[in-house]
Amino acid sequence: MNFYSNGKLLLTGEYVVLDGAKAFAIPTKYGQSLVATPINEPKLIWESLDSIGNVWFQHEFNLDSITSETTHTDEVSQTLNKLLAEAKRLNPEFLNNTTGFHVKTTLTFPRNWGLGSSSTLIHNIALWANVNPYTLLWNAFKGSGYDIACAKHHTPIIYEINDQQPKVTEVSFSPSFSDQLYFVHLNKKENSRDAIIRYNERKGTIANEIKVINAITTEMIASKSLLDFELLLKEHEQIIADIIQEIPVQERLFADYFGQIKSLGAWGGDFVLATGNEETPAYFEKKGYETVIPFSDMILSN
Repeated sequence: MNFYSNGKLLLTGEYVVLDGAKAFAIPTKYGQSLVATPINEPKLIWESLDSIGNVWFQHEFNLDSITSETTHTDEVSQTLNKLLAEAKRLNPEFLNNTTGFHVKTTLTFPRNWGLGSSSTLIHNIALWANVNPYTLLWNAFKGSGYDIACAKHHTPIIYEINDQQPKVTEVSFSPSFSDQLYFVHLNKKENSRDAIIRYNERKGTIANEIKVINAITTEMIASKSLLDFELLLKEHEQIIADIIQEIPVQERLFADYFGQIKSLGAWGGDFVLATGNEETPAYFEKKGYETVIPFSDMILSN
């Protein structure tokens, strides 16, 4: 059995998507595969490979020990056990016989990129176990679920949560200025779960802000000019900065940059979106940020 899920980037609606805002997200050309090969032993032999083929995690689970009460000494084993146990609870037929599996997962992007190593794993396990991936996410962890939507969709999407249910609308996004858009990695990975906790502690009443974010999301997707797009990015950054009480990344790290920069997803790590030109890669590389990916090299095409 072979499964594959797309990575993700959140262009608008970070944090506030948790409270019903419309978020603009794109699945990436990068993702993660899961291959499960049956074996004649009641166990899971698990191997996780990084993007260059190195094994970064391996563990053996006895099938009868995969329960919610099981504890492991390392965080990765504990997290994986939690996901598998919840998948078994949602589908009692999953991993419920004497046939085990050799499981190999393979990322196609570096682990520190923050493109969805967790969400692609959750979606792949959900496909394998034949369970609802959003239910698996929300029962095992927390999060909006936009990353799960990106894992299964192959075009840009608008994602929102209505009455605790995910709503996904596929959209077209092929701006005439796409060759002036870049994704820059900030050389560290932000823990989304910790970021959500901080957001919930700091947010106040944000109904009006959500309305503005929704309008920005719609206008960004429809933007015809780079200038309009940049103004929307800047406005969005300031709204989120006020809500979470943090300094926008451009003001903090790149005040002399000639284009516009916007944080993507949890602030403080992973990728940012930068408008610019052919001089953009050199600017960021000079400052020590060597991963600069053109828009067309990152997103799945419409």
